[in-house]
Amino acid sequence: MSEVSFRLAQRQDLSSIVRMLADDDLGSQRERYEDPLPGSYFSAFEQIENDPNHELIVAELDGEVVGTLHLMFLPSISYQGGLRAQVESVRVDRKHQNQGIGSEMMKWSVERARARDAHLVQLTTHRSREDAHRFYERLGFTKSHLGMKLNLK
Repeated sequence: MSEVSFRLAQRQDLSSIVRMLADDDLGSQRERYEDPLPGSYFSAFEQIENDPNHELIVAELDGEVVGTLHLMFLPSISYQGGLRAQVESVRVDRKHQNQGIGSEMMKWSVERARARDAHLVQLTTHRSREDAHRFYERLGFTKSHLGMKLNLK
């Protein structure tokens, strides 16, 4: 297999990113992968692109976008003013799953967090995603907190 590379997403990557986000049971309920994409995706991209504490990342293999994640750096008063790295929206293209790409993406994210001097990397994953839970645990993540959300829509 060729080497996977990582870079900041560009506007032209949005269709691939949204396609991956929509390509599972949960994502298909909340995303709108259509042509053209809804403008809300472009607005969100611009906000992320203009915020130095947000990085929308794509993984490329032989010039093809095969994975994505959103890495956020959250300044905090707790942990003596520590910086947290939050990873969200992790996806690998269905046809490239189980090839180690997700592991490489997460390892890259951890190293990126270290480079920014973050004191921890945190993430949430839906309680129904048991395969994802095992994946993150294999990478050293622990179930340390109970996440809660309040849907405002």
